[in-house]
Amino acid sequence: MLGDNIHFLLQPRSIAIVGVSTKPGKIGYLLLENILQGEYPGKVYPIHPSASEILGLKVYPSIHSVPEEIDAALISVPAKMVPQMAEECGKKGVKGLIVITSGFGEVGEHDLENQLMDIAHQYNMRVLGPNVVGILSNGDRLNASFIAPLPLPGKVSMISQSGALLAALNLASHSYRAGFEKLISVGNMADIDFADVIGWLNQDEGTHCIALYAEEIKDGKRFIEAAGKVSKPIIALKAGVSKHGAAAAASHTGSLAGTAKVYSAVFEKAGVIQATGLGNLFNRSLALSLQAPMKGDHLAIVTNGGGVGVLSADAAEHFGVPVQFMPEDLQEELRQFLPPFASTKNPVDLTGMAGPDWYLPSLRKTLSHPWVDGLVVLFTEGAGHDPVEIAKTIRRAVDESGVNNKPVTASFIGGDRSEKAMKWLVEHGIPAYNVPEEAIDALAGLHECAKLKKGMAFSGEIYSNGKTETALAIIQKARSENRTVLSEIEAHQVFASYQLPVAQMNLATSEEDAVKIAREINYPVAMKIVSPDILHKSDAGGVKVNIQDDVGVREAYHSVIENAKAYKPSARIQGVMIQEMAQSGLEIILGSVNDPAFGPAIMFGMGGIFVEVLRDVTFKIAPLTLEQSNQMLDEIRGAALLDGVRGEAPRDRQALAEVLFRYSSLVYDLAEEISESDANPAFVYEEGQGVRIVDARILLNSNK
Repeated sequence: MLGDNIHFLLQPRSIAIVGVSTKPGKIGYLLLENILQGEYPGKVYPIHPSASEILGLKVYPSIHSVPEEIDAALISVPAKMVPQMAEECGKKGVKGLIVITSGFGEVGEHDLENQLMDIAHQYNMRVLGPNVVGILSNGDRLNASFIAPLPLPGKVSMISQSGALLAALNLASHSYRAGFEKLISVGNMADIDFADVIGWLNQDEGTHCIALYAEEIKDGKRFIEAAGKVSKPIIALKAGVSKHGAAAAASHTGSLAGTAKVYSAVFEKAGVIQATGLGNLFNRSLALSLQAPMKGDHLAIVTNGGGVGVLSADAAEHFGVPVQFMPEDLQEELRQFLPPFASTKNPVDLTGMAGPDWYLPSLRKTLSHPWVDGLVVLFTEGAGHDPVEIAKTIRRAVDESGVNNKPVTASFIGGDRSEKAMKWLVEHGIPAYNVPEEAIDALAGLHECAKLKKGMAFSGEIYSNGKTETALAIIQKARSENRTVLSEIEAHQVFASYQLPVAQMNLATSEEDAVKIAREINYPVAMKIVSPDILHKSDAGGVKVNIQDDVGVREAYHSVIENAKAYKPSARIQGVMIQEMAQSGLEIILGSVNDPAFGPAIMFGMGGIFVEVLRDVTFKIAPLTLEQSNQMLDEIRGAALLDGVRGEAPRDRQALAEVLFRYSSLVYDLAEEISESDANPAFVYEEGQGVRIVDARILLNSNK
């Protein structure tokens, strides 16, 4: 909506400051002062009802008195005055508002925020905020904020919901050697949100990497769509991941689907790299802005110290890019100009005697070898060689190799001279870090970037053979009875409508019915109480298994009903479900939770102790392609169980991936109806023998 005017807001040719102050230190004064100190080349119009001049600039009594056109207005007046000022800006033809003022939705004043947005949209104005710090842009020499100075120049553009954090990042950019092209505060995101800004930054020539600090993503589907279209790497730090989202206690999936896991699935779906903390955000964004993605798995390490080489190899395994021995032909080439006591295996240890004359050919040969996909260069400072000369040698080796599609990171361990060397490297396009682990982690981020882009490039179909009308009819029947939990039989029927392999079952309302159904299914059978008021059947003594004959069925029928009545006398009992006694196999759990921002997320994990104690599960956002379904199988710690361990036969991975594929389409197609669901347990049999879902549960959205 109103997309045309976002450019004039984020890259304005002229700015009015509504609420400028004559008192130094006040926000309205700082806004003007920072714009002038940043040497903004555009037109600046301070607005104040009585002042005639501030900081050498002519002041206008109102925005209407400005004779020229105005692209953007910085608004810093009391919250209750903001709608009036917005109205005046709209009548003037201002294209966008940067609302510095707080006191809106973040403190419960939603009506005031809505009033502001109604006015803005009436006049086709875009709004950044309210409750923002502002915009800082090195490329435009624009500091339209109340924090100073402009950040250290760089190629990363940062979008933050937190104004205080943005201010801290601005200052920290100098100590981290990680500069920014733009810092953009989005505040309450009443209008412009992450999706808007990342889409705009994708066209910004000065931005090579987009970084996000997010506390909440309101329109998750729009975010995923916008991020998926961006060609530049995006890295995000999500705050508040330890807080579990609202989930019904009845569902295993709900209790497992914490905010962290859902957001990780969202970022993967959107092709966004996830940072683990502020330091990690700085380190990885620096590398992402300066280097190409690491497209393969072969990492090379070249060092002058054996100890840091070992530490870096440990770090490489920890960060998912384990070190492998160099191919013999590359080792042979390195031996030609290295002393016999040097190690050429990987890490390549040039030893403490190494200077530019050993580093240069080693790096050049290593980087240009087709086996190598990424390179980390380490240097421990001693008395013998100037770190700055080593830094210049690294840059020279990269240039002389002729390779520009393989990433290089570096780490110098030492004192002031090493600090100077790393600063030189960053200024010349090679990210450098204080410790080897950070250099390895930065390269791992580049490796993750390539994997995400590769995954997003696959365009597979989603399952399309489900009978949605059949499933909806079952759901509507439950709703007509004011139920938000489907009976197990109903849940099985919904699953079956998407050709999911559920165990055979039927409902018995009498002892004779039970015997008849058990004979039709074939013994042995399981029997379970069916009641909308009893969700956990085992707790109520409402489950009997491995029943072998008619006598057992009659006894079990009476037993589960009596147990259920004793457990909850008021429970409505609809009957007893007679179910095929499925053969045991490798126990798994499937589940879904419908996130209010992102839609349904699919869960997969091993069942039993793996889910109850170890919580070994993975999530993806629906719908899944068949390839993504296969990927889920490898994302849990217990994945090796599917391949067969300790003499066990391999399991039917193909059938399991197909089940995930169909299940994801079911919850995606029925997202407006289903809040949570799970299949627990389900059994995976040996190759070629398929999957069987034994227990199904579906909870409906209660807000329909």
